[in-house]
Amino acid sequence: MHQMINLTFINRIFSLTTIFCFLLIIYGCSNKKEEILITDNWVRSTPPGETVGAAYLTMKSNRDLTLVSIDSPAADSIEIHSMIMENGIMKMRQMDNLNLKAGESVKLEPNGFHLMLFDLKHPLVSGQNVTFNLHFKDPQGKIINESISSPISDSKE
Repeated sequence: MHQMINLTFINRIFSLTTIFCFLLIIYGCSNKKEEILITDNWVRSTPPGETVGAAYLTMKSNRDLTLVSIDSPAADSIEIHSMIMENGIMKMRQMDNLNLKAGESVKLEPNGFHLMLFDLKHPLVSGQNVTFNLHFKDPQGKIINESISSPISDSKE
């Protein structure tokens, strides 16, 4: 009789442990955090009196997203730009947004995609940082916000 009670008790503990583990797995999957990895971010320094600046970074997301806008306390407006070579002439174009494909890196760098900062509120001094708020939209229209602090430098180090 005593051995039967021990087996019943052990079976109940095993069942409860199994249910608990199952619930943990479900909870972990349902709370999957949006991951936008931002690396290699930096801002080019500007001389005193300059009102326009440029910022660069690399972005990677775990799902399809669109970068729809950027703001910063350092500038009145920020635009996404592309640079292309056309008939031997480098041309810069403003873009409404920038698509990120799941798992693929998008690099914003000199002579390519980049951010243009307009109406700077102060010079961008090497050794300081600029805060940016990046606003992404997922395919369902949900907005995802990411804030970063980017070092100011004379060039990419």
